[in-house]
Amino acid sequence: MTDTLTWLAEPQSIAFGGYSVVLARGLAPEELVARIAEGFPGCTARPLGELTARELVEEYELAFPGDVEDIALHHGRTGDLAFVVVYGYWQGELSVPPAASRGGAEVFHLEFEEENGKPVPPFFHGYRDGREICFLNLHLDGSWGPDGVAGEPATVAALTAELAAAGLPDHDRAGDDLHRTSLEVLGRHFGLTLPRTLVREAALPAVLLEAD
Repeated sequence: MTDTLTWLAEPQSIAFGGYSVVLARGLAPEELVARIAEGFPGCTARPLGELTARELVEEYELAFPGDVEDIALHHGRTGDLAFVVVYGYWQGELSVPPAASRGGAEVFHLEFEEENGKPVPPFFHGYRDGREICFLNLHLDGSWGPDGVAGEPATVAALTAELAAAGLPDHDRAGDDLHRTSLEVLGRHFGLTLPRTLVREAALPAVLLEAD
């Protein structure tokens, strides 16, 4: 299936280097972009029009990490979710603060530095109404961050139970299997989806973050 989150676990699912995706409920895509851009003071989000992912990467030379001027945000909507896909720079450098969910919104950040040689596991952050409700590394092994779900007790308990029902944590399973299974549970628990064809093939509005 391609309308869940699990396809993100495929190698170079979105771009070289990994992925950084932000999903939001209760925000328009343009407002989500504006709130993400707040994390880069001194930068302006310049509209680029509608481009496919390939056009965006090729025209603005975003295939490899660069400087802050090389961050582009592709945005759109699927169902009740706004989404932003990050291209360029180094995915792990994009920090989405809890304040991005202020005013009653829900914001979810999924990121994976696939080419980091350390190696770094995938991460998930969930925010609601200006506060962090959960955080986990998708391998659930404590190698980077907590060895389980951290955050608000009610969310932690519910999500931990669903992960356990899926057989996680399981440190004998391969990393890509852990990644995919965790994405499946997160998508189901929070009602998250990201259509692969829409992200990879459709012409979507894009902005470039440029230094003022």
